[in-house]
Amino acid sequence: MIAMLAAAAVSFAVTITLTPLAIRFLSDRSIGQFIQDEVDHDHKRGTPTMGGLVMMVAVIAGWVFGHFDPRSPEGAWQLGFRDFQVPGLLVLVAFVGMGFIGFLDDVSKVTRARNLGLNKRWKLAGQVAIASLFAWGAIGYGVETELSFTRPLGFDLGAFYVFWVLIMLVATANAVNLADGLDGLASGSAGLVFGAFVIVSFWQFRHPEFYANLGTLELAVLSAAFTGAALGFLWWNAPPARIFMGDTGSQALGGAMAALALLTNTHLLLVVLGGLYVMETASVIIQVISFRGWGKRVFRMAPIHHHFELKGWPETTVIVRFWILAALFVTFGLGLFYGDFITGGGVG
Repeated sequence: MIAMLAAAAVSFAVTITLTPLAIRFLSDRSIGQFIQDEVDHDHKRGTPTMGGLVMMVAVIAGWVFGHFDPRSPEGAWQLGFRDFQVPGLLVLVAFVGMGFIGFLDDVSKVTRARNLGLNKRWKLAGQVAIASLFAWGAIGYGVETELSFTRPLGFDLGAFYVFWVLIMLVATANAVNLADGLDGLASGSAGLVFGAFVIVSFWQFRHPEFYANLGTLELAVLSAAFTGAALGFLWWNAPPARIFMGDTGSQALGGAMAALALLTNTHLLLVVLGGLYVMETASVIIQVISFRGWGKRVFRMAPIHHHFELKGWPETTVIVRFWILAALFVTFGLGLFYGDFITGGGVG
Protein backbone atom coordinates (compact mmCIF):
# COMPACT_ATOMS: atom_id res chain seq x y z
CA MET A 1 0.00 0.00 0.00
CA ILE A 2 2.80 2.43 0.88
CA ALA A 3 4.49 1.70 -2.45
CA MET A 4 1.31 2.57 -4.35
CA LEU A 5 0.81 5.80 -2.41
CA ALA A 6 4.46 6.76 -2.97
CA ALA A 7 4.23 6.06 -6.71
CA ALA A 8 1.04 8.10 -7.06
CA ALA A 9 2.39 11.01 -4.97
CA VAL A 10 5.71 11.24 -6.83
CA SER A 11 4.05 10.91 -10.22
CA PHE A 12 1.54 13.63 -9.33
CA ALA A 13 4.24 15.92 -7.96
CA VAL A 14 6.50 15.49 -11.00
CA THR A 15 3.65 16.18 -13.42
CA ILE A 16 2.28 19.21 -11.63
CA THR A 17 5.81 20.66 -11.27
CA LEU A 18 7.23 19.95 -14.73
CA THR A 19 4.14 20.82 -16.77
CA PRO A 20 4.51 24.63 -16.35
CA LEU A 21 8.10 24.31 -17.53
CA ALA A 22 6.91 22.31 -20.54
CA ILE A 23 4.27 24.97 -21.28
CA ARG A 24 6.94 27.66 -21.33
CA PHE A 25 9.34 25.55 -23.40
CA LEU A 26 6.73 24.61 -26.01
CA SER A 27 5.26 28.12 -26.17
CA ASP A 28 8.68 29.66 -26.82
CA ARG A 29 9.08 27.32 -29.81
CA SER A 30 5.51 27.83 -31.09
CA ILE A 31 4.68 24.14 -30.73
CA GLY A 32 0.92 24.46 -30.55
CA GLN A 33 -2.36 22.73 -31.32
CA PHE A 34 -4.13 22.83 -34.67
CA ILE A 35 -7.91 23.28 -34.48
CA GLN A 36 -10.74 21.85 -36.57
CA ASP A 37 -12.81 24.52 -38.30
CA GLU A 38 -16.15 22.77 -37.66
CA VAL A 39 -16.11 23.60 -33.95
CA ASP A 40 -15.64 27.02 -32.40
CA HIS A 41 -12.36 26.28 -30.63
CA ASP A 42 -10.34 29.01 -32.27
CA HIS A 43 -9.35 30.35 -28.84
CA LYS A 44 -7.37 27.13 -28.33
CA ARG A 45 -5.28 27.56 -31.44
CA GLY A 46 -1.59 27.57 -30.58
CA THR A 47 -2.04 26.08 -27.09
CA PRO A 48 1.08 24.01 -26.37
CA THR A 49 0.75 20.32 -27.19
CA MET A 50 2.79 17.13 -26.64
CA GLY A 51 2.26 17.41 -22.88
CA GLY A 52 2.16 13.63 -22.83
CA LEU A 53 5.95 13.72 -22.62
CA VAL A 54 5.67 15.08 -19.09
CA MET A 55 3.32 12.28 -18.09
CA MET A 56 5.75 9.71 -19.45
CA VAL A 57 8.57 11.11 -17.31
CA ALA A 58 6.29 11.32 -14.27
CA VAL A 59 5.01 7.74 -14.56
CA ILE A 60 8.51 6.32 -14.82
CA ALA A 61 9.66 8.43 -11.85
CA GLY A 62 6.68 7.32 -9.75
CA TRP A 63 7.17 3.68 -10.70
CA VAL A 64 10.87 3.79 -9.79
CA PHE A 65 10.21 5.54 -6.48
CA GLY A 66 7.48 3.00 -5.70
CA HIS A 67 10.24 0.38 -5.57
CA PHE A 68 12.30 2.31 -3.03
CA ASP A 69 12.97 0.14 -0.01
CA PRO A 70 14.57 1.99 2.93
CA ARG A 71 14.84 -1.09 5.14
CA SER A 72 16.86 -4.28 4.66
CA PRO A 73 15.36 -7.72 5.50
CA GLU A 74 17.18 -7.45 8.83
CA GLY A 75 15.49 -4.13 9.59
CA ALA A 76 18.50 -1.86 9.04
CA TRP A 77 18.13 1.45 7.20
CA GLN A 78 19.47 1.37 3.63
CA LEU A 79 19.28 3.08 0.25
CA GLY A 80 17.92 0.24 -1.84
CA PHE A 81 15.20 -0.78 -4.25
CA ARG A 82 12.99 -3.82 -4.61
CA ASP A 83 13.36 -5.82 -7.80
CA PHE A 84 11.71 -4.42 -10.91
CA GLN A 85 9.44 -7.12 -12.33
CA VAL A 86 8.67 -8.09 -15.92
CA PRO A 87 4.95 -7.14 -15.88
CA GLY A 88 5.83 -3.54 -15.06
CA LEU A 89 8.43 -3.44 -17.82
CA LEU A 90 5.89 -4.85 -20.30
CA VAL A 91 3.38 -2.12 -19.46
CA LEU A 92 6.10 0.48 -19.94
CA VAL A 93 6.93 -1.03 -23.34
CA ALA A 94 3.33 -0.45 -24.42
CA PHE A 95 3.15 2.96 -22.72
CA VAL A 96 6.42 4.42 -24.01
CA GLY A 97 6.22 2.64 -27.37
CA MET A 98 2.74 3.89 -28.23
CA GLY A 99 3.67 7.29 -26.82
CA PHE A 100 6.68 7.44 -29.13
CA ILE A 101 4.46 6.77 -32.14
CA GLY A 102 2.14 9.52 -30.93
CA PHE A 103 5.13 11.83 -30.53
CA LEU A 104 6.16 11.23 -34.15
CA ASP A 105 2.55 11.94 -35.11
CA ASP A 106 2.62 15.26 -33.22
CA VAL A 107 5.99 16.25 -34.65
CA SER A 108 4.69 15.54 -38.15
CA LYS A 109 1.69 17.82 -37.56
CA VAL A 110 3.84 20.63 -36.19
CA THR A 111 6.48 20.50 -38.93
CA ARG A 112 3.87 20.32 -41.70
CA ALA A 113 1.81 23.07 -40.03
CA ARG A 114 -1.42 21.17 -40.64
CA ASN A 115 -3.58 18.59 -38.88
CA LEU A 116 -2.06 15.59 -40.65
CA GLY A 117 0.09 13.15 -38.79
CA LEU A 118 2.37 10.22 -39.44
CA ASN A 119 1.94 8.12 -42.57
CA LYS A 120 -0.62 5.39 -41.79
CA ARG A 121 1.63 2.64 -43.10
CA TRP A 122 4.55 3.64 -40.89
CA LYS A 123 2.23 4.16 -37.95
CA LEU A 124 0.80 0.65 -38.28
CA ALA A 125 4.28 -0.81 -38.70
CA GLY A 126 5.36 0.80 -35.42
CA GLN A 127 2.26 -0.46 -33.61
CA VAL A 128 2.83 -4.00 -34.93
CA ALA A 129 6.41 -3.88 -33.65
CA ILE A 130 5.29 -2.76 -30.17
CA ALA A 131 2.50 -5.36 -30.03
CA SER A 132 4.90 -8.10 -31.10
CA LEU A 133 7.49 -7.10 -28.49
CA PHE A 134 4.82 -6.99 -25.79
CA ALA A 135 3.33 -10.37 -26.80
CA TRP A 136 6.78 -11.97 -26.97
CA GLY A 137 7.68 -10.72 -23.50
CA ALA A 138 4.29 -11.65 -22.02
CA ILE A 139 4.30 -15.19 -23.41
CA GLY A 140 7.89 -15.70 -22.33
CA TYR A 141 7.02 -14.57 -18.81
CA GLY A 142 4.09 -16.98 -18.65
CA VAL A 143 1.12 -14.62 -18.93
CA GLU A 144 -2.21 -16.32 -19.55
CA THR A 145 -3.11 -16.23 -23.28
CA GLU A 146 -6.77 -17.12 -22.86
CA LEU A 147 -9.46 -14.59 -23.70
CA SER A 148 -10.73 -13.08 -20.45
CA PHE A 149 -13.43 -10.90 -18.93
CA THR A 150 -12.74 -10.64 -15.21
CA ARG A 151 -10.84 -13.94 -15.40
CA PRO A 152 -9.79 -16.28 -18.23
CA LEU A 153 -12.80 -17.72 -20.08
CA GLY A 154 -11.18 -21.00 -21.12
CA PHE A 155 -10.67 -20.03 -24.76
CA ASP A 156 -6.94 -20.06 -25.55
CA LEU A 157 -6.01 -17.52 -28.23
CA GLY A 158 -2.83 -19.41 -29.11
CA ALA A 159 -0.93 -17.80 -31.99
CA PHE A 160 -3.75 -15.27 -32.36
CA TYR A 161 -2.64 -13.72 -29.05
CA VAL A 162 -0.18 -11.49 -30.92
CA PHE A 163 -2.98 -10.15 -33.12
CA TRP A 164 -5.21 -9.74 -30.07
CA VAL A 165 -2.52 -7.64 -28.40
CA LEU A 166 -2.27 -5.50 -31.54
CA ILE A 167 -6.05 -5.06 -31.69
CA MET A 168 -6.26 -4.04 -28.04
CA LEU A 169 -3.32 -1.65 -28.17
CA VAL A 170 -4.44 0.08 -31.36
CA ALA A 171 -8.14 0.18 -30.49
CA THR A 172 -7.61 1.55 -26.98
CA ALA A 173 -5.00 4.09 -28.07
CA ASN A 174 -7.24 5.40 -30.83
CA ALA A 175 -10.27 5.46 -28.54
CA VAL A 176 -8.49 7.59 -25.94
CA ASN A 177 -7.25 9.80 -28.75
CA LEU A 178 -10.84 10.40 -29.91
CA ALA A 179 -11.80 11.49 -26.39
CA ASP A 180 -8.93 13.98 -26.34
CA GLY A 181 -10.98 16.70 -28.01
CA LEU A 182 -12.07 18.78 -25.04
CA ASP A 183 -10.04 20.29 -22.20
CA GLY A 184 -9.40 17.67 -19.55
CA LEU A 185 -11.80 15.06 -20.95
CA ALA A 186 -9.15 12.43 -21.72
CA SER A 187 -6.92 13.12 -18.70
CA GLY A 188 -9.82 13.16 -16.23
CA SER A 189 -11.42 9.98 -17.55
CA ALA A 190 -8.01 8.27 -17.76
CA GLY A 191 -7.42 9.03 -14.08
CA LEU A 192 -10.65 7.19 -13.27
CA VAL A 193 -9.77 4.14 -15.41
CA PHE A 194 -6.26 3.86 -14.00
CA GLY A 195 -7.68 4.23 -10.51
CA ALA A 196 -9.87 1.21 -11.27
CA PHE A 197 -6.79 -0.76 -12.30
CA VAL A 198 -5.16 0.10 -8.96
CA ILE A 199 -8.09 -1.60 -7.24
CA VAL A 200 -8.24 -4.55 -9.67
CA SER A 201 -4.53 -5.36 -9.57
CA PHE A 202 -4.18 -4.87 -5.80
CA TRP A 203 -7.25 -7.04 -5.20
CA GLN A 204 -5.71 -9.75 -7.36
CA PHE A 205 -2.48 -9.44 -5.36
CA ARG A 206 -4.39 -9.93 -2.11
CA HIS A 207 -6.19 -13.02 -3.45
CA PRO A 208 -3.57 -15.06 -5.36
CA GLU A 209 -5.43 -18.30 -4.68
CA PHE A 210 -8.39 -17.00 -6.70
CA TYR A 211 -6.66 -15.20 -9.57
CA ALA A 212 -3.16 -16.71 -9.81
CA ASN A 213 -1.94 -13.76 -11.89
CA LEU A 214 1.71 -12.79 -12.02
CA GLY A 215 3.23 -9.53 -10.80
CA THR A 216 -0.03 -7.95 -9.67
CA LEU A 217 1.55 -5.79 -6.95
CA GLU A 218 3.93 -4.41 -9.58
CA LEU A 219 0.92 -3.56 -11.75
CA ALA A 220 -0.84 -1.91 -8.81
CA VAL A 221 2.17 0.35 -8.18
CA LEU A 222 2.39 1.26 -11.85
CA SER A 223 -1.38 1.89 -12.06
CA ALA A 224 -1.05 4.26 -9.11
CA ALA A 225 1.72 6.11 -10.95
CA PHE A 226 -0.54 6.45 -14.01
CA THR A 227 -3.36 7.77 -11.83
CA GLY A 228 -1.10 10.37 -10.24
CA ALA A 229 0.26 11.48 -13.61
CA ALA A 230 -3.20 11.81 -15.15
CA LEU A 231 -4.51 13.88 -12.24
CA GLY A 232 -1.38 16.03 -12.11
CA PHE A 233 -1.68 16.76 -15.81
CA LEU A 234 -5.40 17.50 -15.39
CA TRP A 235 -4.43 20.37 -13.07
CA TRP A 236 -3.06 22.23 -16.11
CA ASN A 237 -5.24 20.56 -18.75
CA ALA A 238 -8.58 21.42 -17.10
CA PRO A 239 -10.66 24.08 -18.91
CA PRO A 240 -9.35 26.45 -20.01
CA ALA A 241 -6.43 24.17 -20.83
CA ARG A 242 -2.95 25.63 -20.76
CA ILE A 243 -1.51 22.54 -22.46
CA PHE A 244 -2.77 19.51 -24.40
CA MET A 245 -1.40 15.98 -24.12
CA GLY A 246 -1.41 15.52 -27.91
CA ASP A 247 -1.19 12.14 -29.60
CA THR A 248 1.93 11.63 -27.47
CA GLY A 249 -0.21 11.41 -24.36
CA SER A 250 -3.41 9.85 -25.68
CA GLN A 251 -1.62 7.06 -27.56
CA ALA A 252 0.59 6.35 -24.53
CA LEU A 253 -2.31 6.25 -22.06
CA GLY A 254 -4.36 4.04 -24.36
CA GLY A 255 -1.47 1.63 -24.79
CA ALA A 256 -0.99 1.47 -21.02
CA MET A 257 -4.68 0.73 -20.40
CA ALA A 258 -4.63 -2.12 -22.92
CA ALA A 259 -1.43 -3.54 -21.41
CA LEU A 260 -2.88 -3.48 -17.89
CA ALA A 261 -6.03 -5.24 -19.10
CA LEU A 262 -3.95 -7.90 -20.84
CA LEU A 263 -1.76 -8.56 -17.80
CA THR A 264 -4.59 -8.55 -15.24
CA ASN A 265 -6.70 -10.87 -17.44
CA THR A 266 -9.46 -8.29 -17.73
CA HIS A 267 -9.38 -7.98 -21.54
CA LEU A 268 -13.11 -7.54 -22.10
CA LEU A 269 -13.73 -5.77 -18.79
CA LEU A 270 -11.75 -2.88 -20.28
CA VAL A 271 -14.71 -2.32 -22.62
CA VAL A 272 -16.80 -1.53 -19.52
CA LEU A 273 -14.17 0.37 -17.52
CA GLY A 274 -13.40 2.46 -20.61
CA GLY A 275 -17.05 2.71 -21.62
CA LEU A 276 -16.68 6.42 -22.33
CA TYR A 277 -14.04 5.66 -24.96
CA VAL A 278 -16.25 2.95 -26.46
CA MET A 279 -19.07 5.48 -26.69
CA GLU A 280 -16.81 8.01 -28.43
CA THR A 281 -15.51 5.40 -30.88
CA ALA A 282 -18.98 4.00 -31.59
CA SER A 283 -20.25 7.48 -32.45
CA VAL A 284 -17.53 7.85 -35.09
CA ILE A 285 -18.25 4.40 -36.56
CA ILE A 286 -22.01 5.06 -36.67
CA GLN A 287 -21.45 8.45 -38.28
CA VAL A 288 -19.20 7.03 -41.01
CA ILE A 289 -21.51 4.09 -41.79
CA SER A 290 -24.59 6.30 -41.88
CA PHE A 291 -23.03 8.97 -44.09
CA ARG A 292 -21.42 6.56 -46.54
CA GLY A 293 -24.41 4.24 -46.65
CA TRP A 294 -27.31 6.68 -46.69
CA GLY A 295 -25.73 10.09 -47.07
CA LYS A 296 -27.08 11.20 -43.69
CA ARG A 297 -25.41 12.12 -40.42
CA VAL A 298 -26.72 10.69 -37.17
CA PHE A 299 -24.81 13.25 -35.12
CA ARG A 300 -24.12 16.88 -35.88
CA MET A 301 -20.45 15.96 -35.53
CA ALA A 302 -18.45 13.00 -34.29
CA PRO A 303 -16.95 12.13 -31.85
CA ILE A 304 -20.12 12.58 -29.85
CA HIS A 305 -18.76 15.23 -27.46
CA HIS A 306 -18.70 17.66 -30.41
CA HIS A 307 -22.33 16.77 -31.16
CA PHE A 308 -23.39 18.15 -27.80
CA GLU A 309 -21.21 21.23 -28.25
CA LEU A 310 -22.98 21.99 -31.53
CA LYS A 311 -26.32 21.50 -29.76
CA GLY A 312 -25.35 24.43 -27.56
CA TRP A 313 -23.96 22.79 -24.44
CA PRO A 314 -21.08 24.82 -22.94
CA GLU A 315 -17.76 22.98 -23.18
CA THR A 316 -17.41 22.67 -19.40
CA THR A 317 -20.90 21.14 -19.20
CA VAL A 318 -19.98 18.48 -21.76
CA ILE A 319 -16.72 17.72 -19.97
CA VAL A 320 -18.22 17.37 -16.48
CA ARG A 321 -21.14 15.26 -17.71
CA PHE A 322 -18.78 13.00 -19.64
CA TRP A 323 -16.60 12.66 -16.52
CA ILE A 324 -19.75 11.54 -14.69
CA LEU A 325 -20.39 8.96 -17.41
CA ALA A 326 -16.78 7.76 -17.17
CA ALA A 327 -17.16 7.38 -13.40
CA LEU A 328 -20.39 5.42 -13.83
CA PHE A 329 -18.75 3.07 -16.35
CA VAL A 330 -15.80 2.53 -14.00
CA THR A 331 -18.11 1.90 -11.04
CA PHE A 332 -20.15 -0.61 -13.04
CA GLY A 333 -16.98 -2.35 -14.21
CA LEU A 334 -15.63 -2.65 -10.67
CA GLY A 335 -19.02 -3.97 -9.59
CA LEU A 336 -18.80 -6.71 -12.24
CA PHE A 337 -15.25 -7.51 -11.14
CA TYR A 338 -16.24 -7.86 -7.48
CA GLY A 339 -19.44 -9.68 -8.37
CA ASP A 340 -17.43 -12.32 -10.20
CA PHE A 341 -15.21 -12.67 -7.14
CA ILE A 342 -18.24 -13.29 -4.92
CA THR A 343 -20.11 -15.66 -7.25
CA GLY A 344 -16.90 -17.49 -8.13
CA GLY A 345 -16.36 -18.52 -4.54
CA GLY A 346 -13.79 -15.88 -3.60
CA VAL A 347 -15.49 -15.38 -0.26
CA GLY A 348 -15.76 -18.63 1.57
